[in-house]
Amino acid sequence: MNILITGAAGFIGSHLVRTILGPDKPLGDDVRVTVLDALTYAGNRASLAAVEDEPGFTFVHGDITDALLVDRLVAAHDAVVHLAAESHVDRSIWRADAFVRTNVLGTHTLLEAALRHGTGPFVHVSTDEVYGSVPVGSSVESDPLTPSSPYSASKASSDLLALAYHHTHGLDVRVTRCSNNYGPYQHPEKVIPLFVTRLLSGAAVPLYGDGGNVRDWLHVDDHCRALLAVLTDGRAGHTYNIGGGTELTNKELTGLLLDACGAGWDRVEHVTDRKGHDRRYSVDWTKIRTELGYTPAHDFAEGLAETVAWYRTNRPFWAAPGAELQGA
Repeated sequence: MNILITGAAGFIGSHLVRTILGPDKPLGDDVRVTVLDALTYAGNRASLAAVEDEPGFTFVHGDITDALLVDRLVAAHDAVVHLAAESHVDRSIWRADAFVRTNVLGTHTLLEAALRHGTGPFVHVSTDEVYGSVPVGSSVESDPLTPSSPYSASKASSDLLALAYHHTHGLDVRVTRCSNNYGPYQHPEKVIPLFVTRLLSGAAVPLYGDGGNVRDWLHVDDHCRALLAVLTDGRAGHTYNIGGGTELTNKELTGLLLDACGAGWDRVEHVTDRKGHDRRYSVDWTKIRTELGYTPAHDFAEGLAETVAWYRTNRPFWAAPGAELQGA
């Protein structure tokens, strides 16, 4: 199988590539992976160093809105896992145009190429944020999409576009919606690496509002196992929620990170809440559990400790000037 993975110099994509081409070879020895990545601020070739010498690895520096490049690459592959996206909510509030261009137009470019060449499955990776804030209970795949930020609106748009290509053209599209990911190699604009790197540097950390916003936490390795299950055994035209099973308020998470870094609450700065900040996300992942046998394998306490340790020993990854932004 030849797989094109977009955005795979980023956090989740690079882990997926390292998993596919790593020692365990979950898809077999004859799988070839091509990474297409624009190497924006969030992309890092170093995250792929462990597999760059593998015979099945190819890296292409390019943009998913480049129709000629995308057409050439999709034509040479059997499957697409589409991870390339602008993903930071704060950035979408400041400048939404990049999110519309990459998340909507880029997805359209890939779908058109897949349709022309009959490429599939096409796994479109999305987010729990498309459901909007969930006061109680958990979102199921059939719930209406009520995105709140320019980021989540652009992802909801791309979800609907991808599913429309299945319903209209019969393209083998499979959509996944995950909760908040954590683990090594994550860019330090996201809350866990942001707080960890600031605490390890002796700086203060910003906590939005009252800290009561709730998120479910999913280890990146569990997410990638779920993506592989959807790629190999998922159903065309279906959506699969992927959860981690650990819901925490941002204040609770902050306390755990302070403890892990040996810091106290005097290192926390309460800052004005983000515009339109959704209070709670929660997905029901019964479908992927019952259909594909997915359950998260990582204990959150252990996974968080391992993540903090990774940032502690990999300072060159995150210490570049301008690497971080406030926000979660």
